Amino acid sequence: QVQLVESGGGLVQPGGSLRLSCAASGFTRALYAIGWFRQAPGKEREGVSCISRSDGNTYYSNSVKGRFTISRDNAKNTVYLQMNSLKPEDTAVYYCATYRFGVCTSAWGSHREYDYWGQGTQVTVSS
Repeated sequence: QVQLVESGGGLVQPGGSLRLSCAASGFTRALYAIGWFRQAPGKEREGVSCISRSDGNTYYSNSVKGRFTISRDNAKNTVYLQMNSLKPEDTAVYYCATYRFGVCTSAWGSHREYDYWGQGTQVTVSS
C-alpha cells in the first residue's frame, strides 16, 4: 500500500513561516511527481505546487509563487513545502499527493491527475 503522511502544520502569525513535510512509503517504484494541494472550508481543493521526480522541475500557483518553495529528498522519499510570508488566506488543510506521471505536466493543478493522497495537515494563519 502507498502511504503519504503530511506533517508540520500549525498556527502561525501573518508574515510567518512553516515547513510542511510529506513522507512517502510503500512505493514499489518511487517514480512519482508529488503535488501539494490545499482546501479551505467551503472552497474547492486548490493546487499549490508540484515537483517532478527526475529533473526536479517545480510549478507553483500564482497565489503562492515567490512565497512558497517545494523541494524533495528522493533518498528519504520526502517532499517539503517551505511557506514564507504567510497570509490569512493561506489558511487551509494542506495535502500531498502522487501525480500519475514522473514529471509534472500542464495539468498538475487538477486533483483528478493524482492517485494517492495523505490525510492532510492544518495550517492556520492568524494573529
